[in-house]
Amino acid sequence: MSTMSPTIDIRRAQDRFATKISWLDSKHSFSFGHQYDADNTHHGLLLVNNDDTVTPGAGFETHPHRDMEIVTWVLRGSLVHQDSTGHSGIIYPGLAQRMSAGTGILHSEKNDSWRLEGDSHSDPVHFVQMWVVPDGAAKTPGYEQLEITDERLGSGLVPVASGLPQHAGETAIHIGNRYAALHAARLAPGQSVELPEAPFLHLFVPRGTVTLEGAGELVEGDAVRFTATGGQRVTATEAAEVLVWEMHATLAA
Repeated sequence: MSTMSPTIDIRRAQDRFATKISWLDSKHSFSFGHQYDADNTHHGLLLVNNDDTVTPGAGFETHPHRDMEIVTWVLRGSLVHQDSTGHSGIIYPGLAQRMSAGTGILHSEKNDSWRLEGDSHSDPVHFVQMWVVPDGAAKTPGYEQLEITDERLGSGLVPVASGLPQHAGETAIHIGNRYAALHAARLAPGQSVELPEAPFLHLFVPRGTVTLEGAGELVEGDAVRFTATGGQRVTATEAAEVLVWEMHATLAA
């Protein structure tokens, strides 16, 4: 039986770490890069929740990762992914993407879809990138993506990237941690969803405004870290999108 005390820890958008350069506006929910706070390194199994906007023609040049499950969720625009396992493609809203870095992978992410198809454009890309640890080392690098329809995303919380056994066969791409799952929903005004029950939850509002049962209003960029609690309702007060990590383990101390 868990000895953890139930907590609901609201983190406001304006209190996040920020990186702003000519081509990138990035907000970090946890310590990232040179911005470090020993008391803010992760929640449950989630180490990174970056809210990024990249200008057209720019992006992250080829760089390495290892031993990390990286999930990318585009809200607006398009992002070109290329990696050293030979995968290349355009990520757009509704297309869930997972890259398992495993023993090592190189990849790039850029806002230049016209290199692969279509006309040049001047639209920024807005996306959330999330990193969770795998449940074992030395995994084989891999890539997976799945398109989820507007109708499905509008029907409630959808597991979009999961390692939880109960999501086998549901709408989800696989991640290499059997204790974690990412859910997403697009909510119309007045629509609500119920959060899952889990030892650790992370709720992020990348778009719109919602109310959290018992805690009040959450605006774009706000996040909530739940410990030993769940089941609250989240209701949209305007068109909104929510991302919810359900985690049944945490990092070892």
